[in-house]
Amino acid sequence: MEKEDDSSPIDPKHYSQWKIEPITFIMENDLGFCEGNIIKYIMRWQMKNGITDLKKARQYIDFIIKKEEEQG
Repeated sequence: MEKEDDSSPIDPKHYSQWKIEPITFIMENDLGFCEGNIIKYIMRWQMKNGITDLKKARQYIDFIIKKEEEQG
């Protein structure tokens, strides 16, 4: 029998440490795809991928800015 891995892809430790998990906040507030990803990357950056996650968050912010500027 294989040993179970404690790190669930459904409930990773870098999210479950918060009083409100990012997915709960995102869904309860009906956030869009870009906004949800911004929340996700900002909340986990110090525990998972560091500056790479900050850059990912910035990329989604840039997507929103571009869309807003195009819609004028």
